[in-house]
Amino acid sequence: MQRAWRARTPRCGGGSSSPPAPKKPSPGGSCASPEYNDDSEEDMFGDYDSFSGNDSLLAQVDDLEQKYMQSVDFALHPENLEDKAVVEPASGKLHIQHSKSKELLFSATENVNGFRVKEEDNVWKSPDEQEERTQELGDFSLDDLPCSQQLYFEEVDASTQQANANAGDNHMNSGLGRILNQSFCHNDVEHTKTNNEPSQNIIADLNKRKSLKDHLKSSMAGNAKAQSLQISKTKQLKEAILSKELCVAKETIEASSVDLGPFYGLPSKVKDLFVQFHGIEKLYEWQHTCLTLESLQQRKNLIYSLPTSGGKTLVAEILILQELLCGQKDVLMILPYVAIVQEKVWALSSFGVELGFLVEEYAGSKGRFPPIKRRTKKSLYIATIEKGHGLVNALIETRRIGDLGLVVVDELHMIGEGSRGAILEMTLAKILYTSKTTQIIGMSATLNNVGDLQQFLQAEYYTDSFRPVELKEYVKIRESIYEVDSKAENCFTFSRRLNFRYSSNLERMDPDHLIALVTEVIPNYSCLVFCPTKKNCENVAEMICKYLNKEYENHRKKEKQDLLMNLKNIGNGTVCPVLKRTVSFGVAYHHSGLTSDERKSIEEAYSAGVLCLLTCTSTLAAGVNLPARRVILRAPYVATEFLKKNQYKQMIGRAGRAGIDSAGESILIVQEKDKHLVQDLISSPLENCCSSLLLEFTKGIQNLLLSLVGLQIARNFEEICNFMCGTLFGVQRKTLSKEKSLSDIIKESLESLIEKGLLKRKIMSEKEQKSSSNLAITQLGQAAYKGSIDLAYCNALYRDLKKGLEGLVLESCLHLLYLATPYDMIYHCNPDWMIYFKQYTQLSAAEQKVADIVGVPESFITKKASGQVIRRDVDIGVINRLYLSFVLYALLKDTNVWMVSEKFNLSRGYVQNLLNSAATFCSCVLHFCEELEEFWVYKALLTELTKRLTYCVKAELIPLMEVAGVLEARAKQLYNAGYKTLAHLANANPEILVKMIEHVSRHQARQIISSAKMLLSEKAEALQEEVEELLQMPTDTPEGLLTAATENHEATA
Repeated sequence: MQRAWRARTPRCGGGSSSPPAPKKPSPGGSCASPEYNDDSEEDMFGDYDSFSGNDSLLAQVDDLEQKYMQSVDFALHPENLEDKAVVEPASGKLHIQHSKSKELLFSATENVNGFRVKEEDNVWKSPDEQEERTQELGDFSLDDLPCSQQLYFEEVDASTQQANANAGDNHMNSGLGRILNQSFCHNDVEHTKTNNEPSQNIIADLNKRKSLKDHLKSSMAGNAKAQSLQISKTKQLKEAILSKELCVAKETIEASSVDLGPFYGLPSKVKDLFVQFHGIEKLYEWQHTCLTLESLQQRKNLIYSLPTSGGKTLVAEILILQELLCGQKDVLMILPYVAIVQEKVWALSSFGVELGFLVEEYAGSKGRFPPIKRRTKKSLYIATIEKGHGLVNALIETRRIGDLGLVVVDELHMIGEGSRGAILEMTLAKILYTSKTTQIIGMSATLNNVGDLQQFLQAEYYTDSFRPVELKEYVKIRESIYEVDSKAENCFTFSRRLNFRYSSNLERMDPDHLIALVTEVIPNYSCLVFCPTKKNCENVAEMICKYLNKEYENHRKKEKQDLLMNLKNIGNGTVCPVLKRTVSFGVAYHHSGLTSDERKSIEEAYSAGVLCLLTCTSTLAAGVNLPARRVILRAPYVATEFLKKNQYKQMIGRAGRAGIDSAGESILIVQEKDKHLVQDLISSPLENCCSSLLLEFTKGIQNLLLSLVGLQIARNFEEICNFMCGTLFGVQRKTLSKEKSLSDIIKESLESLIEKGLLKRKIMSEKEQKSSSNLAITQLGQAAYKGSIDLAYCNALYRDLKKGLEGLVLESCLHLLYLATPYDMIYHCNPDWMIYFKQYTQLSAAEQKVADIVGVPESFITKKASGQVIRRDVDIGVINRLYLSFVLYALLKDTNVWMVSEKFNLSRGYVQNLLNSAATFCSCVLHFCEELEEFWVYKALLTELTKRLTYCVKAELIPLMEVAGVLEARAKQLYNAGYKTLAHLANANPEILVKMIEHVSRHQARQIISSAKMLLSEKAEALQEEVEELLQMPTDTPEGLLTAATENHEATA
């Protein structure tokens, strides 16, 4: 039975409501208070003009009941009536017609709601019709009744429901109608069912029942005796908020549990999205096994390792979606490079738009600390190693680390690689120590000492040798090619000789027979050639194209011309001379000397098959996924260092494209002198992952100890030692530090931090000495760890900022750029003194003053440019830093990497890298200044400068470049086509976008639109969160505190 609840009728001020009657005077004529008798219901209502005291109304009710009993008797004995007998009681009417259609109508006074039962051929109305009849019943509402009466009506309603379930009766479900239904109508129903059968039992029931007057009077008496609950408005509000939150939570859980199970506990829609976005229709057997591991079901940490191209990322993505949709918690994904972060944000934004979660980028200068706390949607944070560490610090500080349900680390082997490995180790150790609910998943293709990592991460381990495409390894010595065979005596088994006729001139130009090796594959298949240096990449690309047949130019000629045109637009009319000569043959180079736009265009062309050969450095092996049919290693060297086993496995792992190639092959070109080294390389195991905390002293253990005290994770020597035992360094301390114990290393590091003014010891009384805390962080230390500043440069940065306050030049941004130039790049800079002098002379007088303030006099630059000997002692670091700030200043004025690189005779890749590093460092300096009140003036200045360095484009393009995957060239195309805002892009039609923007595929168009929608949704969510926070009632208002104090007092009393 459904209840028809009505709006509550006002108790006062309404037209139909009567004011309360005054009290009756006492017999003595005075206004004395009435006397009450707790044992007498008569006395309880006697002194008030109540329902009980309304004799005329109750008389009418009694009379009505009697008439109704008579009508039942008449109905049971129709022979006593004429065919159309009519009974008209004084206060109402009762019509009984004995014919094919009989109708009973009861109508009470205005204060009582009427009801009508209509019977046609002894067949009851349908439930829908009865519901319509219910809506016609009066405006009587249980909301207006006291608690005891509500309970009574609920009991009556329950019994009525039971009766209706048995008799098929679904009518009369409102207020007083339910009482009447309980008292009267039950007999009428039984009468109708039995079709005029003898009804002695019914009359007996009628005689036994309580009268309506008795019911009402008893209920009101019970209510009057009952104590009213004293509920404060604050408590009611809290209960209402809690009720609302519970409803939202219930709806969320129900929404997330819809269709769970078909796809590893995820909605079947997720499976459809993998087909739509990634073209993945079925998982590999190892992926299914891994996803159904008992350790994952129990939320244990997991490390899994498979060869490159085995499909590790797909497993991670499914686990991420499980946590976001089913676990309803945030997720952090840590990736090694900015380019991979941007690629992953680009790829997963489509899932976020479809499944209702946010994808947030934390790379370079992007990312908010602490992240916005979302009320409804969950967030997937995709971060570089450094940004991931900052994010975890911010969550620990705000006590929100428990919101992080899952952390996924790609390329886990990087934990053993220098300063970045140390930062990754710190991040994972803090998560393990501060959150027992956060699950950690690590994956890599090149892991050896898994036992140490398992002990550190408290993780299970899963591995498989599966590869979707078989990989065959070869080495080439002179003209012979040998297959790598670990079972053979010297690791090599002869395979074949090269079948390519070389002239003496070609032999001299190509002694490694690269042309023979690549022409066996291209242009129908793809090929990668890894070279030791960037310059070698360019030389090899040119050499190969010089001797290729002209027929190669005809392969996909139109697409190659489009690529060249696109590269020309990127360079504002300039194309790299090497690329101009090689692209027409389907060949290009790929290394850090390219700008971001150029690199992206070349990667897209290679993935589409327009380019069939890339000459590249080792960074491509660990970067974006660009597989090939054949991978050639030009030499077993990276720069001047001999190849490591991990690097070798990463490079050859690019061979073989799943779904395209039936096999993949790698060929390592070896000189006779390196033959034995290569044999050792191939037969040796992978390198161990060893902690870098001790090796990277200022970026490692000192940085860790400073943040432990700053975050109050550990506040004394004992707690620090306890934490350090749980790190990878703690696991490996016996092998890594044989000379010093762990406690000695910690003491030495703490002393160094205290000397630098980053930590201090508390001066405590005897009573305070019993407490566990005796270390505290200074303001400078707080600024250093929150700004992620390398402690080696912390004091230098503070001095430079302090000196800047004495005479900050704001006529241009040159002085600020000098302060934002990263310290770690100044020692790799070799200024061209003629260019230095020329740039200095072009500065205004105010800008030249900046050079004097920082300590670079004009006379020094002049003498260096003229080749004179300088006897004056000048800080070379300051000189190089000012030179780099000139480069950045030119970039912000010209916004053209090509022009600036030519002006300063630097590679455009170096200029681009300087710009990206400066944007990141400027963001760090901003956070540093936010913690020091004396540097308040820098906050607004550095906020704007960070934004300018991040995008380095005209202001109108910045909103478009905020979208993941949209770089400057693409932003210009979109802006010129009329897509000038984020909203324009988010609401674009992909089909129209493909037609209006050159060199954009449908897949790329959909990805751009999805990324724009994700960013728009993220910004809208942030504004909504801000609005709700502003409108939320504070819990510490004076009224609320007073009410709470009163309630506590009453409770204790």
